[in-house]
Amino acid sequence: MKVPASPRLLSLDAFRGFTIAAMVLVNNPGDWGNLYPQLEHAKWNGWTFTDLIFPFFLFIGGVSMALSLGRLAEAGASKPQLLRKLARRAALIFLIGFLLNLIPYFNWPHVRIPGVLQRIALCTLLSAPIVVYFRWRGQLAWIAGLLTLYSVLMLCVPVPGIGAGVLEPGRDFGAWVDRMLMDGHLWVQSKTWDPEGLVSTLPAICSQLFGVLAGRWLLAQVPRTEQTVWLLLAGLLFAWLGTVFDAILMPINKALWTPSYCFLSTGFALLFLAAFYWLLDVNPYPAVRAAAARWSKPFVIYGMNALFIFAFSGLVAKMLGFIKLAQPDGTLAPLGKLLYAPIRALPLGPVNTSLLYAVLFNLCMFALAWGMWRRRWFVKV
Repeated sequence: MKVPASPRLLSLDAFRGFTIAAMVLVNNPGDWGNLYPQLEHAKWNGWTFTDLIFPFFLFIGGVSMALSLGRLAEAGASKPQLLRKLARRAALIFLIGFLLNLIPYFNWPHVRIPGVLQRIALCTLLSAPIVVYFRWRGQLAWIAGLLTLYSVLMLCVPVPGIGAGVLEPGRDFGAWVDRMLMDGHLWVQSKTWDPEGLVSTLPAICSQLFGVLAGRWLLAQVPRTEQTVWLLLAGLLFAWLGTVFDAILMPINKALWTPSYCFLSTGFALLFLAAFYWLLDVNPYPAVRAAAARWSKPFVIYGMNALFIFAFSGLVAKMLGFIKLAQPDGTLAPLGKLLYAPIRALPLGPVNTSLLYAVLFNLCMFALAWGMWRRRWFVKV
């Protein structure tokens, strides 16, 4: 991979910070039974804003991979060195995700093996040789091949006792593979399938590779205004392709990470990236750029320690459910429920109090991120 080095993009940090803030928000409501529709996942087919957050992370990871590898290659790093660096990063991310699943019960016989960080790790590991050894045409060919392979497996390979092409919870080919290889170690809410399963990792790799291609475009010797326009056009095209594939191939479905979902979420990622890029790195109006820099500063601060904040917020959320305190009537109540009680009593309605709790939780995580940023503590893997 031979590309010119590039300075750090403020827009990418802001986009990453926006994404981690959104993930912390949707992962920590006061009451899971009272949510605004856009702040919960689609039940199966279809999509909400929440369903876009995870692929945004993969897309951003791909952009960052292109930029960082470009800098390392410019500094003289060999291709094996680049692969080893990415493999170490993938291993650490996987380990963090697995430990989060293990805490707090350390139930080794039934610990969940897949997870969000585990999928990010697998995508990083498996996309690394594609990024390092192939140019953009080769990467496009890999994307086409992976999406085709996934579609053939899901639509044409029969599942014993069910048949081929069944895309229902726990009855699809990917769920069957996960049960064959990880039975007893899947998502506890379903037990028969996992939203971060093995087969659906194939199109998830494509989400990251699309980010790599976007990163390569940002490294191209092209005027930045032109880069922004093409990012916007590509975003609209990909979102449209997502709706086309939704109608003719497989429905938009995050749990299955169908090709239509991959294209749709990539389209929105391109649109968000283009917006942040123009506002913070491209636009020629100093007053507008200064204003954008001010309002986006919290996102930039969040984005500088995104992985740490994601892992730590998940750990805190688990502890709030695990730690129980005695009540006057002798019963035990989770600490999180006790913290939510005074908020729930406010005359705002259950949906709004649930959202307010999530916002306050997010502000606590931001306070931590701000303190780390002030002290120049940046956790890198």
